[in-house]
Amino acid sequence: MGIFDFFSKEKKESLDKGLEKTKTNFFDQLSKAVVGKSKVDEEVLDDLEDMLVHSDVGVETTIKIIRRIEDRVARDKYVGTSELDRILREEVAALLDESYSGTATKEFVLPSNIKPYVIMVVGVNGAGKTTTIGKLAAQFHKAGKKVVLGAADTFRAAAVDQLIIWGDRVGVPVISHGMNTDPASVAFDAVKKGVEMEADVVIIDTAGRLHNKVGLMNELTKIKRVMQKFIDAAPHEVLLVLDGSTGQNAVIQAREFTKATDVTALAITKLDGTAKGGVVIGISDEFKIPVKYIGVGEKIDDLQVFDKHEFVDSLFTK
Repeated sequence: MGIFDFFSKEKKESLDKGLEKTKTNFFDQLSKAVVGKSKVDEEVLDDLEDMLVHSDVGVETTIKIIRRIEDRVARDKYVGTSELDRILREEVAALLDESYSGTATKEFVLPSNIKPYVIMVVGVNGAGKTTTIGKLAAQFHKAGKKVVLGAADTFRAAAVDQLIIWGDRVGVPVISHGMNTDPASVAFDAVKKGVEMEADVVIIDTAGRLHNKVGLMNELTKIKRVMQKFIDAAPHEVLLVLDGSTGQNAVIQAREFTKATDVTALAITKLDGTAKGGVVIGISDEFKIPVKYIGVGEKIDDLQVFDKHEFVDSLFTK
């Protein structure tokens, strides 16, 4: 076994452990749906629908999955309940395949033709936004990349301090003007620093206030505009961080932030602490925005590049 096989095995074990609560919930509910039944009938499908909704897959996505299974039952004439987990697995995998386009990667990589690559990170307070930035910085730094962080969540002293701590821990510079300063000014100086030191990536933290969507939209637009004084296409990525443990609240947050700014990628955190991991399926299906990272634990390496096939395999492996 090669060294990369070892790392892949460690990642898989971390993913399996992080999804344990969701898996247990899935299989417990699935067992109840088929108890005493030999054939997938209307009652089994009703129970399966309840199971998916309660796992926070979401109503619309659940309806899609149930319709797919109904079509297969009608086509195959007879489908035994012993086959239900396999069929459900196949249909979830197919749904995720339809939600993504392009070539997926299993590693923390950056476009080779863009330098520095500017990532603006958005999300509500408490979603794990600043921690995700710190872990991303650690992963890129470990891969030999030059990283600059910008502490533009200037409305919370804790966010600024936390990012500075992460910068010290990882060994990357953090541009900070302190609390209650202009976020756009911080972003400007962070991008400027990234250009000057020929950094590979600049990651900008932003405030996570949703009570005033107009204010949030204006603020994010201003941050984009000042960064573009140095790099026309900045930010190259707008990463929305969502707390997976909040279930459908994460979906609501995704709707609000996609209205406020052009979100291009998602990170879903705290999946290890919840039985609501099905929210990843619903969010992927509804928004058609790539889930790029998932958080399945507290360690730095527990922030993983999302692999839809590994996710489904782990979710449906007892």
